[in-house]
Amino acid sequence: MTFPISTFDGHTVVRADGELDVSTAPRLRQAITTALDEGSGTVIVDLTTVTFMDSTTLGVLIGAHNRVRESASGSLRLVCPEERIRRVFRITGLDNVFPLFDTVTDAVNAAE
Repeated sequence: MTFPISTFDGHTVVRADGELDVSTAPRLRQAITTALDEGSGTVIVDLTTVTFMDSTTLGVLIGAHNRVRESASGSLRLVCPEERIRRVFRITGLDNVFPLFDTVTDAVNAAE
């Protein structure tokens, strides 16, 4: 599985699809790290087509969030329109940590 990195309206977007679990988490971590290293400002992780996400993936996202917070520059935003994936964030309380959006456009247009 690959995690394409692109730019949308000046923001770096990492796209994930399918199942995110212990076997794919290292590649996701690397893609987000690359996006944070090369990007300028906001990194958006697009989870629109994700069908499953486990706790290892949450750990990757939390690590990225902590890195962004420590650097005090930029932000990490998640696009997560699917209710079953959004539910994982609600159950764990991470919906209070990560800004969740329905579309990449919504994530880009959100106020800093």
